[in-house]
Amino acid sequence: MGKLPCILLVDDDPVNNFLNQRLLEGLAVTEQLIVALNGQEAFDLLEQHCQPGPDEACPALILLDSNMPIMNGFEFLQAYQQLPLPQQKAIVVVMLTATSLLPGDMARAQQLCVSDFLSKPLTKDKINTVLQKYFDNILSDN
Repeated sequence: MGKLPCILLVDDDPVNNFLNQRLLEGLAVTEQLIVALNGQEAFDLLEQHCQPGPDEACPALILLDSNMPIMNGFEFLQAYQQLPLPQQKAIVVVMLTATSLLPGDMARAQQLCVSDFLSKPLTKDKINTVLQKYFDNILSDN
């Protein structure tokens, strides 16, 4: 399996971030893992990492929490759509939810470029499904 160049993990819960980081690092699915604690921080990191240059890697995958302070997942997606990034369409955005979204929220998220939804916590099987579905990649059985 080839590694994704970069994954952006966005969640305000330090325990979720720790567990998700450990999972993603243990699965060795990415060359670079960037973590943001809210949508504003994620937006700033995205602007920074999606600039042309040899050292910058625009995330191939964003794992986005829906409920966060400062800028929630929906507000992040609205701001994200305004970016003049050629890479924007190449980024897969997966919204993470602790509870199921209301039907109106799901429709709103899909209009805002969300590729998929996953319930927390992340697992190897959930990551493998995303890799297969959007990147034609599968995890090894190691």
